[in-house]
Amino acid sequence: MAEALAEAESALAAGEFPVGCVLVGDGRILARGHRENSRGPHFNELDHAEVVTLRTLLRRQPGIDCASLTLYSTMEPCLMCYATMLLSGIRRFVWAYEDVMGGGTSLELSRLAPLYAAMEVEVRGRVLRKRSLRLFARFFRTWTYWQDSLLATYTLEQADEVDR
Repeated sequence: MAEALAEAESALAAGEFPVGCVLVGDGRILARGHRENSRGPHFNELDHAEVVTLRTLLRRQPGIDCASLTLYSTMEPCLMCYATMLLSGIRRFVWAYEDVMGGGTSLELSRLAPLYAAMEVEVRGRVLRKRSLRLFARFFRTWTYWQDSLLATYTLEQADEVDR
């Protein structure tokens, strides 16, 4: 998770939403990435850290079997990222800070269509949460992305509680 946090720091330094991600296999980081294009002329909602990291991995190692990989992310993956990782074969997720607005890892897969219902997934949350929370609080105090959202309000309240 420390390496995902380093990626998030890089994102924050570039004015991007501070989500960092690493994909780990056999105890080695195989790919890393962070949120891109959360502002500016190329703004989009596709370049989430998890997707950027997965694309990097697949460029480097086409055809890799992702079933043995673990994804580490500084924020709980959103529904888009979670589904993308699941469909790519990833079944282990570790995240630092909960996405109260769009997190997907609490989704009950067994209640979904057969494609997802049979999947067995391991999720571990709140790993190094305070460090990640502080990055998101710094972001929301500086930048306007999602500024008036439930996530921004929740994050700033959580940061105030931690700082007391």
